[in-house]
Amino acid sequence: MQGMETDMGTRRSFLAGLAAGTALPALSWAEAGGPAYLGAARDADGGYAIYGLSAVGDPIFRVPLLGRGHAATAHPDRPETVAFARRPGTFALVIDCATGTLRHRLDAPAGRHFYGHGTFIAGGDILCTTENEIESGAGRIGLWDRRAGYRRMGEVATGGIGPHDIRTLSDGRTLVVANGGIRTDPGHGREKLNLDTMRPSLAFVDPETGPVELIELDPDLQWNSIRHLAVGPDDDVAFAMQWQGDPMEAPPLLGLVRRGGTPILAAADLGEQMSMQGYAGSVAIDGAGARIGITSPRGGRMHIFDREGQFHGAVLRADICGLATAPGGFTASDGTGGVLRIEQGEVRAAVTLPGLSWDNHLVAIG
Repeated sequence: MQGMETDMGTRRSFLAGLAAGTALPALSWAEAGGPAYLGAARDADGGYAIYGLSAVGDPIFRVPLLGRGHAATAHPDRPETVAFARRPGTFALVIDCATGTLRHRLDAPAGRHFYGHGTFIAGGDILCTTENEIESGAGRIGLWDRRAGYRRMGEVATGGIGPHDIRTLSDGRTLVVANGGIRTDPGHGREKLNLDTMRPSLAFVDPETGPVELIELDPDLQWNSIRHLAVGPDDDVAFAMQWQGDPMEAPPLLGLVRRGGTPILAAADLGEQMSMQGYAGSVAIDGAGARIGITSPRGGRMHIFDREGQFHGAVLRADICGLATAPGGFTASDGTGGVLRIEQGEVRAAVTLPGLSWDNHLVAIG
């Protein structure tokens, strides 16, 4: 496969041998205080850090970051997280959350940049990162061997441009990738370089062979960038979109699909849909797998839908964006330091950490 750093045979051998086990210390998230969530924030002094939060939003630990974070991915068992620089970024930090120490710094290979998200497969032995091949604009998934100190072991194609979020299905292997369709280059900052030709897609990817299924939106939605993902316990996939077209339009910002199926595109009534301002910043499925939420910091609201795409109401909150599953509903975060528990369409509890500004995402652990 073009762009591979290791040959297919080597990668197949590694993947096949993952069940052999590991000699790494058997620490768990309990050693880091048992956090329920991870969130990146800007502190009151202007610095940046990643926080571990309890189920009710109280801080358990804080680890400084080199710069603004975007999202993180939590190891499924070990008290370890990989925090990504705001996209398009070229580094990620592997943090030991039990000790607060930096274990590794991952630098994107030459000619690549990260898109701010990652996920673990194979029981946590392989980290997968969404990346851009800058010269061609082609999306890549970088594969990193955790048991070898996060050595780069290869990459596969995503089947699109601008892969942003990435999640793992319940088999612990199959990946789902949000190809946002937008081409970027660190030399141009956050400028969007191909809006006239962008083609967003949702890809199901095998880590050995690449894309096995690709879902594209209708041509009249070509400017609806697929950005963020949530996966339910039965592998239902929810995807959140960000509209790059006429701001006076109100396209659907939530999609629901299962592998092999046809997507359902969900929207609220016109007034509420316009209030989202064409921007869904995060998406999550509640603990029961029955409700799906999307947030809009621009619109200051969260929309809640059922699995059939029916709108069930809005929660109003200034600068709300981070969103994660909770046993009875959702946990959300906002730009003013708030961490909220949302149940049955209402804010049931809130914790505010003065001076903090939470970034876009809240990551559930476990």
